[in-house]
Amino acid sequence: MAAAGLSLRGALGSGAAAAVHRRGGLWSRLPPLLAAPRRFAAHFAFQPDPAPSAYGQTQKMNLFQSITSALDNALAKDPTAVVFGEDVAFGGVFRCTVGLRDKYGKDRVFNTPLCEQGIVGFGIGVAVAGATAIAEIQFADYIFPAFDQIVNEAAKYRYRSGDLFNCGNLTIRAPWGCVGHGALYHSQSPEAFFAHCPGIKIVIPRSPLQAKGLLLSCIEDKNPCIFFEPKILYRAAVEQVPVEPYNIPLSQAEVLQTGSDVTLVAWGTQVHVIKEVAAMAQEKLGVSCEVIDLRTILPWDTETVCK
Repeated sequence: MAAAGLSLRGALGSGAAAAVHRRGGLWSRLPPLLAAPRRFAAHFAFQPDPAPSAYGQTQKMNLFQSITSALDNALAKDPTAVVFGEDVAFGGVFRCTVGLRDKYGKDRVFNTPLCEQGIVGFGIGVAVAGATAIAEIQFADYIFPAFDQIVNEAAKYRYRSGDLFNCGNLTIRAPWGCVGHGALYHSQSPEAFFAHCPGIKIVIPRSPLQAKGLLLSCIEDKNPCIFFEPKILYRAAVEQVPVEPYNIPLSQAEVLQTGSDVTLVAWGTQVHVIKEVAAMAQEKLGVSCEVIDLRTILPWDTETVCK
C-alpha cells in the first residue's frame, strides 16, 4: 500500500495525474511531498592512532586493505583456512578479498549461493571437520536468516556434545553500521541481538590498525566469532598498519583517554564520536571524560569499564 501511495504521488507531475487533480477527488486530498533534508555521510572526523613500532614494518592502509592483509596472513599461515561468501572470489562488494583467489586458488577463496543460512551452516561444517572457516555475510543487515545457525548451532555445538565436537574455528565477517546512503537495509548494527548468546564472541574495531589485529585474533580463537566491520571506515580511515601478522587480545577494552568525572564507552565508529564529545565536554563544561573503546562486545571487559 505504501509503495502504491508513493507511485500515485510520483505520478502527480504527469499530465494525466494533473488533470485528475484538477477534477478533485483523492488527488486533491494528498498532501504535497516535502523535499528530503540533506544528509551528510560522516558525523565524525577519523583520527589515526600513532604508528606502532612493536610489529615491524608498517604500510599506509585503509580499513578494507587491513582486512585484506589479515586474510592474506591467515591464508598463508594456515593451509586449512578457507574464505567464502557471496562475491568474495572477485574481491567482494567492498574489495576486502581482492587478489586472494588468484593467490590461493579457487578451492580456498570461493563464492557461495545467495543464502546466509547456508553460508554459516557450511562454515560450521568446515570448522567441525577441523579446518578454519572464514565466512563473509555481504552486509550485517542480512545476517538474520543465519540467526538460527549462529545462535542455536555454532554457539552451542561444543556444549551439546560435551566438548567432543566444536566449531571454534569459525569466524563470520560482515560490513556493519551506517555509511550515509545505505538506507534501512544496509545501515544496521545488529550486535545487540547476538550479545546475549553465550558461546560466541563479537568484535567491532575502530580503525585499520585495530581491525587487522583483532580479526587475526578472531580467526585464531577457538570459539566461533562474529567480526563486524564499520563500512563507513573502509575508505575513510587510513593509518599505518603492520605488514606482518600481529594479534590484539580479545575481551580487553582499551582506555583511549583518562578522565575523572565521566566514563564514556563505545565501539566501532562511535569511538570517534565520543572522542569529540569528550573534547567538547572538557572545553565547554570543564568535565573530565574517560574514553574507553570496548572492542569486544561479548564477552566484554567488565573489569576495565567498572574500574
